[in-house]
Amino acid sequence: ATGRGERMEIGTYIEKSLESELSGNVIDVCPVGALTSRPFRFKARAWELQQHAAVAPHDSIGSNVYVHTRRGRVMRVVPREFEEVNEVWLSDRDRFSYEGLYSEDRVTAPMVKINGEWQTVDWETALEATVNGMRSLIHQHGADQVGVLVSPTATLEEMSLLQAVARGIGVKNIDHRLRQADFTDQAEAPLCPSLGVSLEALERVDAALVIGGNPRKDQPIAGHRLRKAAIAGAKVMFVNPVDFEVLFDVHASSIVPPSRMAEALAGIAAALTTAAPADAIKHVIAAASPDENQRVIAAALKKAENAVLLLGNIAVMHPQYSLIRALADVIADATGATLGMLPEAANTVGGWLAGVLPHRGPAGAALSSAGMNAREMLEQPREGYLLFGADPAHDCSNPAQAGKAVADAEFVVSIAAFASEALRNSADILLPIGPFTETSGTFVNAEGRWQSFAGVASPVGESRPGWKVLRVLGNQFGLDGFEQTGSEQVRDALRATLGEMAFDNHQAAGPVASVTPGSGLERVGDVAIHAIDPLVRRAGALQRTPDAEVAGKVRMNAAQAETSGVSGAAQVKVS
Repeated sequence: ATGRGERMEIGTYIEKSLESELSGNVIDVCPVGALTSRPFRFKARAWELQQHAAVAPHDSIGSNVYVHTRRGRVMRVVPREFEEVNEVWLSDRDRFSYEGLYSEDRVTAPMVKINGEWQTVDWETALEATVNGMRSLIHQHGADQVGVLVSPTATLEEMSLLQAVARGIGVKNIDHRLRQADFTDQAEAPLCPSLGVSLEALERVDAALVIGGNPRKDQPIAGHRLRKAAIAGAKVMFVNPVDFEVLFDVHASSIVPPSRMAEALAGIAAALTTAAPADAIKHVIAAASPDENQRVIAAALKKAENAVLLLGNIAVMHPQYSLIRALADVIADATGATLGMLPEAANTVGGWLAGVLPHRGPAGAALSSAGMNAREMLEQPREGYLLFGADPAHDCSNPAQAGKAVADAEFVVSIAAFASEALRNSADILLPIGPFTETSGTFVNAEGRWQSFAGVASPVGESRPGWKVLRVLGNQFGLDGFEQTGSEQVRDALRATLGEMAFDNHQAAGPVASVTPGSGLERVGDVAIHAIDPLVRRAGALQRTPDAEVAGKVRMNAAQAETSGVSGAAQVKVS
């Protein structure tokens, strides 16, 4: 018995777990402890460990975990029971990513590049160099020549202070939506993206349509909830550019090239006689010819009493995201379904609330003028960049373009726990901060739940909590409002500004991306689950799994590879 009202033979459970992104949970269900974690094996004895409550830092679920430390060093991570969020389960990514905490390219001391050579300096010298460099850059080129790129895994407190620093020195170009490619309708966007329902409610729906997403891998706990719904009889359906493997019966799916995803959604909308699209997308729906699969999807959503539409990572990264979102909104309205989002990262939602956006301040406050979004900052390279937890060559929608833009910049400051070789070549100053285990902070998950945690591990070298570095940086710039003595003060101030939040993904009609027909081969721009952030990219156990698709690896349908004449090739050139 699993304790969830289900029964399963243990052999079947192990087999199904090993097929899923929850395979590490087999360790937890072993009644005698014979199944152990290979990365942890022989590293420490249980009685040597201290247990600390924490929150997983990778996807937008916010799974509750226990971090086990020995003498201040993280030794393993295990699930912490929380029925409303992750029950008793944990994704492999959340369980094993701790291996990356102590990687060789961890930044352990402040560093300044002098005459092309890195020199280790004290914090006072590094912060002074940062302030002087930024002031000089702004004096010479103007504040609009500075871009601030923020990782969506940063804490709410770090994000709140960073946007205050940026705006305090006149910089408007700030964004955490690093992998988003289409910002056409950002002015009409709601306060923040959200799931629209509770995580628990996902397993009680009787129909679900996932648009541009693979929850089984991208948000495994949400995928687990949807699988439970499907087993209970729900009709789970997909509109995707890839026919991803799922561990349940799919009611219907529309698998199309990326350029035809909007067309597929238009077909579903056209099959709904009650659809009432805005003027901007009327012609798209009018031109659609629904196929049988799209009619089946439309009928299932219309018939359902409790349906949900979920926009996933691929949808948000799509160059026609605004059009896809608008079509999803029409379908939701016509069927009475809830429109939900499956945000990519641990604090994607928090970034919106904290105002790490070029067009809105904290709590969605209107700004007198907007800055550049993440894509614009890199398509139109700035003279300087402030990077917080982000590695542009890996974390942006166009990594090659982003890496070049930063490499060509006159002045680059990186505030992060890690620095890849490319980042070290591009940056002028490295300020080391602690990852989630070495700082206090808050993540806001997909359902809008605020979850705070404390630092549980000893800092590595001269690393400092990111919020403290930003608070001191604000003081160094001579800005007001940087007197906090604890991260809780930053969190509470933002919560007071927000007041009672109403999460609703519907938005006013606005401009949308144009329909761009594709021809020939098309790139499917998803991101491997073990490459989504700096920590998982450095976790050895995760990088040895089949899900660790490394940069430079091409995946292609076997029949297409044969047609293209590359089925037997070890290397191919893609342009």
